[in-house]
Amino acid sequence: MGKVLTVTVFAVFGGAWYMWDMVRARLLWVLALCSIRLAGEVPAAAVESIPRVVSEAMQRRHIPAVSVAVWEGEGPVWASAWGFADVENFTPATPATVFRIGSVSKPFTAVAALQLVEEGKLDLEAEVQRYVPSFPRKRWPVTVRELLCHQAGIRNYGAGEFDSTRHYASLGEAVQIFARDPLQQEPGTKYAYTTYGFNLAGAAVEGAAGVPFAEQVKKRILEPAGAERMQPDDVYRIVPYRAHGYRTRSDGTLENCALADTSNKLPGGGWLATAADLVEFGRAILQGKLLKPESVEAMWTPQKLASGEATGYGLGWGLYRQEALLVAEHSGTQQGIKSHLLIVPERRLVIAVLTNLEESGAPEIGRGMLAEMLRRPQ
Repeated sequence: MGKVLTVTVFAVFGGAWYMWDMVRARLLWVLALCSIRLAGEVPAAAVESIPRVVSEAMQRRHIPAVSVAVWEGEGPVWASAWGFADVENFTPATPATVFRIGSVSKPFTAVAALQLVEEGKLDLEAEVQRYVPSFPRKRWPVTVRELLCHQAGIRNYGAGEFDSTRHYASLGEAVQIFARDPLQQEPGTKYAYTTYGFNLAGAAVEGAAGVPFAEQVKKRILEPAGAERMQPDDVYRIVPYRAHGYRTRSDGTLENCALADTSNKLPGGGWLATAADLVEFGRAILQGKLLKPESVEAMWTPQKLASGEATGYGLGWGLYRQEALLVAEHSGTQQGIKSHLLIVPERRLVIAVLTNLEESGAPEIGRGMLAEMLRRPQ
């Protein structure tokens, strides 16, 4: 009987694979209505509105899985997940599903740097070679602050580097990718987003702390915050509940994402996490568990160019105002994912969105959730 059942199931799913694009939208819609919730509380109105925001996005963009988490005020973190973490195996997403977070890694690097500033171990105005002596000097000096606000002139990805499948054994090895290249412009004269610049900032953290970067983040940020499932994105390690990543073809159908080994950019985009991990991180910032208030204020102050022009980016965070409220945020784009984290300090509100589809609109989902939360009187 067992053999018959196995063959039957294989025949059904093996023969029905071609129907996936026809039933995909309906399956996602059903799953969007059947979320799996982690312990936590947000007001009832938000619980009603958040699934609507998510389900509309899933239908519109055909997103296989969305995981969200919210914290507001002093209550616990609320988290839910919808859809498939693994489409090929029909594995449902849950709040425990672990996704790549892409550039949402950058705020963690900024917090790690500012913790060392508070301890007197790192100076934001110092040249990076004080902490990374192996990094060659350039035409102009490069400071740690300039690295953290994308003004250092360090280049971003070159040809083929975004889709790199090479495994790097250490952060120092990964920094060598761009170490001998000239600066793109004089530091402080232009805002130019660069993941490699954050790699160098992470190397400065490692040098100032005297311990490996990942260990510093784990001991000083993840453990105090309670971000229990966040970890480096190691393609070789067995990671329970890891989401599979997807992208959309030009005809709108789904396919597996490109292969990539993110060991080339841990400080700038090489971590895995759950949505709840990200919200726990934001909550720990607001509760003063990670940084002093003056450090948080410095982190969330828009940096200026030498010309005096404000860039709209602080130290590791994008910054804007909605309804006069400061919003600190960061999104992530990577093979098989789109992610978003935002914090509204004055409302003590943190929202995280993780998806396993490239260009899924995760920032729009997060901002849509924020708009729903802000509609309610405080």
